[in-house]
Amino acid sequence: MFKKSIIKGRGAQQNVHNRFFDLSHEQRDDFLEYCAKEGEEVDKNKTLYLPVFPKTIVNKIKSSDVGMAYSMNMYQGCEHGCIYCYARNSHEFWGFSAGLDFERRILVKKDAPRLLEAFIKRKTWKAYPIIMSGNTDCYQPAEQQFEITRQCLEVFLKYKHPVGIITKNALILRDLDLLKALAKDNLVGVNVSITSLSEATRRILEPRTATIKKRLETVRVLSENGIPVNVMLAPIIPSINSHEILSLAQAASEAGALSIAHTIVRLNGAIGEIFSDWIKKAMPDRADKVLHQIENCHGGTLNDSRFGQRMRGEGQIAKHINDLVKLARLKYFKGKAMPKLNTELHEPFKDGQMRLF
Repeated sequence: MFKKSIIKGRGAQQNVHNRFFDLSHEQRDDFLEYCAKEGEEVDKNKTLYLPVFPKTIVNKIKSSDVGMAYSMNMYQGCEHGCIYCYARNSHEFWGFSAGLDFERRILVKKDAPRLLEAFIKRKTWKAYPIIMSGNTDCYQPAEQQFEITRQCLEVFLKYKHPVGIITKNALILRDLDLLKALAKDNLVGVNVSITSLSEATRRILEPRTATIKKRLETVRVLSENGIPVNVMLAPIIPSINSHEILSLAQAASEAGALSIAHTIVRLNGAIGEIFSDWIKKAMPDRADKVLHQIENCHGGTLNDSRFGQRMRGEGQIAKHINDLVKLARLKYFKGKAMPKLNTELHEPFKDGQMRLF
């Protein structure tokens, strides 16, 4: 059988079948072998940016254990390529695969700032924090070109509206001027995702993200400028980064973070197949061990959709992880906490300026 090579710079190593399609495509070994012999490229591995035009941009979150009530996403799909990403499944709704398509077919919502402005100016809207990156990273590589996230921050600042941000990209520091202005009125909180202190682990787990050094520096710069930061140790994956919990928490605290949060990895929908294929290629020596330990955390399955249970898991391995996080909070974050964002300023600014009477 023809041996398939690792696709460098990508998390997923295949395009899995879209569950909404009757037909599927596959690359046959004889075709791959022919291309190799002829010196032809099978796949150019290029990223495409595709414009889309949604009618709304703010989403109401109905899940009780997510930790946010409203979110918005400027991009669908994410070039960061994190192999475990729960957002992969959402790409199927757009007609793409949750595998390589998720990383290489990025949908761009250029109208996001206008849609956001219309939403928060509604007479019936009462200010509540809106989280950017509820699904995909708002500071992924596409943002460097399109600057949609920056334009949305300008809208939040103009209308004195609270906003939360989740990212693992140092590009957020480009917008330090806007973040500082928002922070003066306690209108912004940032969540920086850091899943490992090992660059070797990061490169295969999250291939196109900022380096660990840059992420810790991002936490430090934001904190020094009065912008509150929570570090997301998410997800914790048994036998990949589970041994780093205390050292990650210490590094986050020393960089200035006010708190940490975590989840235990779960591989719902197509992600189970994508992750299993990836780990057998990227970490063949421990693939079975990791998959079995993930199953141990979720009642014997990779797929866990039980509200209240899916994020924290069950069983001895999950208990050990959750206990370590509790210990890390006591050891490194005692007396620290993220501030509650200010929802009181927005109402007088709905017409774009402060009312006098």
